[in-house]
Order: sequence, then C-alpha cells, then structure tokens
Amino acid sequence: MTTFGRFSIAVAIGILATVSAAFAKPIRIVAVGASNTQGWYVGKQGAYPAKLEALLREKGVNANVVNAGIPFDTTAGMLKRIDSDVPKGTDIVILQPGGNDRRFLVTKEQRAANIAAMERRLRDRAIKSVVYDDEIPPQYYAFDFIHLTADGHAFIASQLLPRVLAMIDRRAGVASPRSRD
Repeated sequence: MTTFGRFSIAVAIGILATVSAAFAKPIRIVAVGASNTQGWYVGKQGAYPAKLEALLREKGVNANVVNAGIPFDTTAGMLKRIDSDVPKGTDIVILQPGGNDRRFLVTKEQRAANIAAMERRLRDRAIKSVVYDDEIPPQYYAFDFIHLTADGHAFIASQLLPRVLAMIDRRAGVASPRSRD
C-alpha cells in the first residue's frame, strides 16, 4: 500500500471516530437529593448538578445531569422515589442525602440503612452510584447555615468531578470518552 493510501485510511478512520463520538449516546447522570441538590437560593442552573454537567462537558464528556432534588426530603423519601426518579438508561446516580434526616429526627442507623438500600437498588439495576455525604466547609453555606451558596455548589461539583470521571472510565472499559489532560 502506498503512503498516500495509508494516509487516506488514517484520515477516514479519524473522521469516523470523530463522527461516532459526536453521535455517541450521552452519559446519563441523575442527582438525587433534597434542597441543596435542587438549588435552594441559586436555582437549578446554579445548583451542583448543572455545574457538574458543565465541568464534564469542559472535559469533553457528553453527559446530561438530571436534577432530582426535592426540598425537605429525607433519605426515606429518596428511597421511596429512587426507582421513579432514576429511569432506565441511567448510567450513574449521585446520592446527596443532605441534613434533613437530622432535622426530622431520623436515627443515624436508619439514615445509613436508607442510603444502603438505595445503593443496593441501583446496583441491582447495574447503575453506578456516588454518595456525596462529605463535610462541606462552613464558608460555602448561606446565611441560614443550611443551604449552599453558588460557591458551595461549585465546590460540590468540583469534588464530584473526579469521582464521576473515574466511573465513566470504568464504564468505558479501558479508555475514557473524554480527552486526556
């Protein structure tokens, strides 16, 4: 084969790879939580699910992050709605249980059992999950010390990004659908 022939094949393969990546099914992520997932004070576009979607897209990941946050919800409520909020075809779920359990006097043991049950249901459906129950530094809270500021939502999105990217890498098998930095 001539050098021109090899070059033409390489160009064709590159074009096909680019076209197939452009039409690849997006990664579907659902964020389940309460008011801080929903975006209390900052709105859905200012909430961490939207910010995470933007960060993923900056990394070249075709992802849709659905915001399934419901103000005042507890882990018991999240457990009741996990199946309806997470449709078939979902790849990853972010569980952000928040602090309403403490406000509504749910025991630590029941909270842990609810989170474990949600993880189990998702695993049974072959859906990866991330539980974001990390301590959030106080400077990221609004005046009520319950809800997050815009910077707080950006902080959570930045904390979730490497975890979600690692799950996408594992889901893809070997190589990530994102560009390597």
